[in-house]
Amino acid sequence: MSRTATIERSTRETQIRLSLDLDPPGGGSFATGIGFLDHMLELFAKHGGFGLKVEATGDLHVDQHHTTEDIGICLGQAFRQALGDKAGIYRYGSITLPMDETLVTAAVDFGGRSAFHFGVELSDGKIGEFDAELIEHFWQSFAPNAECNLHFIQHHGKNRHHIAEAVFKAAARAMAHAVSPDPRAQGVPSTKGTLSG
Repeated sequence: MSRTATIERSTRETQIRLSLDLDPPGGGSFATGIGFLDHMLELFAKHGGFGLKVEATGDLHVDQHHTTEDIGICLGQAFRQALGDKAGIYRYGSITLPMDETLVTAAVDFGGRSAFHFGVELSDGKIGEFDAELIEHFWQSFAPNAECNLHFIQHHGKNRHHIAEAVFKAAARAMAHAVSPDPRAQGVPSTKGTLSG
């Protein structure tokens, strides 16, 4: 069964087309107008084994906030759509991932309800031309639209670029496990019989 989704979002601030395939080999193309975000999305696709294509135009003459936020929304919606009723998946995934001096844990539950925690020190400052605080906002936008619990914990680290990479790579690896087929599973991974929220 194909686990794919295509999301289109058009507002006065952004126009986005995003397609997602949850199954390997992954990779894709990224044209958001924000170089650092393209880099993060590319490594997310690579390390998650996801096929991901993102085309976005936004009001970058204002700042990068709306474009980053709306791509997070669209990616979350794509995960929710591609997962369908979530029958046969692991549902949960977590990893503690090193990136040079940085160590970050990501944990996810595609259980149909939203919760978000970002225990990462990235506020204030730039990564190249990218506002570092937008990393948190991206994932904060993702979680309710994916209907998942998503938690990040930074154990240590100083370099903003390394911290951001660790967050996206850890999210990718945790989600790759969570959406993978569980050979022991029978039906939806919930005693309620549904993961619809």
